[in-house]
Amino acid sequence: MPELAGDRALLGRTSTAERVADILRSRIAEGYFPPGTRLSEDSIGGALGVSRNTLREAFRLLTHERLLEHQLNRGVFVRVLTVEDVEDIYRTRQLVECGVVRALALRPRPLDPVAATVRDGLRAAADGQWREVSTANIHFHRELVSLSGSARTDELMRSVLAELRLAFHVVAEPRLLHEPYLARNQELLSVLEAGDYARAETLLVAYLDDSRRELVEVYGQRMAGQSADAG
Repeated sequence: MPELAGDRALLGRTSTAERVADILRSRIAEGYFPPGTRLSEDSIGGALGVSRNTLREAFRLLTHERLLEHQLNRGVFVRVLTVEDVEDIYRTRQLVECGVVRALALRPRPLDPVAATVRDGLRAAADGQWREVSTANIHFHRELVSLSGSARTDELMRSVLAELRLAFHVVAEPRLLHEPYLARNQELLSVLEAGDYARAETLLVAYLDDSRRELVEVYGQRMAGQSADAG
């Protein structure tokens, strides 16, 4: 695991379980460990230079976040989401993201970090890097939520959006899933910059409804196909 070994420097002098969990969470979100992957304690612990106890605590933290699951007598695996999981993730997103946009009417905040993610997405699309477009889109929503100014809300959505990417990594054609939302991110940003928060919330509700419906359809078909192949 040479790529993971390169993350060892991120641990600093204190190899806490939280820092190990941060690294693994990022790697799962990037697709380095795809859904269904068994995580080897020996390989990961050796690559990061951490003890078995520290790694197991990191696994426990990520299991609590629903990114990993422990299977009896088999080990620890990256979770494979169900369609119901995807539906629930979107219910959570709508509650949180729309609430943040609504609150901006009372306390506007600088939108520069959100605008930067829009530029990142457009740049990745121009280069044909559709996985990077997916990453930029996740960052767009993460920065949107960060406008709440709440560390607790940020932490909640970090976990929710990381879990969502487990579904994205199963989709065979990421361009079909993410390309339409480049323009919608731009539109939403423009409306926020204009200070029309009521319209921004209306756009965001429709955005999330469309995204949920499209992902559920594609993801459900993909999972059904995998089940048929396994059978």
